[in-house]
Amino acid sequence: MKEFPARIHVLFAHDSRDAVVIRRGPAKRVATIGWNRDYDEFILGQWLKGRIYERRSDLSPDGKHLIYFAMNGKWDSETKGSWTAISRSPYLKAIGLWSKGDCWHGGGLFLDSNRYWINDGYGHELMLLPSNLQRDANPPVGRYGGECYGVYFPRLLRDGWKLVSQPGESAAATDSWNFDKVDSSGWTLRKIAHTTSNTSPGKGCYYDTHQLFNARTGAHIECSNWEWADFDRERLVWSELGKLFAGRLASSGVVDTRELYDFNHARFEAINAPY
Repeated sequence: MKEFPARIHVLFAHDSRDAVVIRRGPAKRVATIGWNRDYDEFILGQWLKGRIYERRSDLSPDGKHLIYFAMNGKWDSETKGSWTAISRSPYLKAIGLWSKGDCWHGGGLFLDSNRYWINDGYGHELMLLPSNLQRDANPPVGRYGGECYGVYFPRLLRDGWKLVSQPGESAAATDSWNFDKVDSSGWTLRKIAHTTSNTSPGKGCYYDTHQLFNARTGAHIECSNWEWADFDRERLVWSELGKLFAGRLASSGVVDTRELYDFNHARFEAINAPY
């Protein structure tokens, strides 16, 4: 059986230099890893035998809390096989917990470091209420359905991305939604959010590809292997083939590239959260 690289998705905390890496692979094993972006230090949080829906997850602006939607398929268990949880980053042990029982809706967003919104179409049942956080019933700006894009797209828009095109807007439109973010050097990073029912090996029904282009010079760079990417102050950071990279944008393109971490060799281990 072919072994695919680890899948990498990153959540930024925008009032601190913290981030959480969600590392998936094999398909029913997922880990969360804390990332200090000042020192590029990584600390393993916890593993889960199941799936975390990274596009329905979020990190609080202060980096202290994680909200996520998970599924392990144990439909007769207390959490009914799927659940939304709030934890202390980068760990998964719940301080807030809502059982779900299916994979419709679920997950949520932080409105600030003390308030959260749950993507609750129907079916959530409260199991544990976080004592130091407040739930807000008001949904984020923009409605994109109840599944992954209903959380993911508002998160992108909140975090400085601009929606520039979507399916059906032109004769050449595909199944993709295009989001742009521009840095001070004139480069634009385009995030192309794909959705398809015809999944290919190593990809799910939701996946992203990326492009770089410079309106000043006319340069255009295809970054189709970049699974996740964003600007991080004066640098560009991205994941590719199970690894995390950083580089700098010059007029010629991406320079000074260096590998920050290789997540491919990680293997499941039982870890207790320190709380």
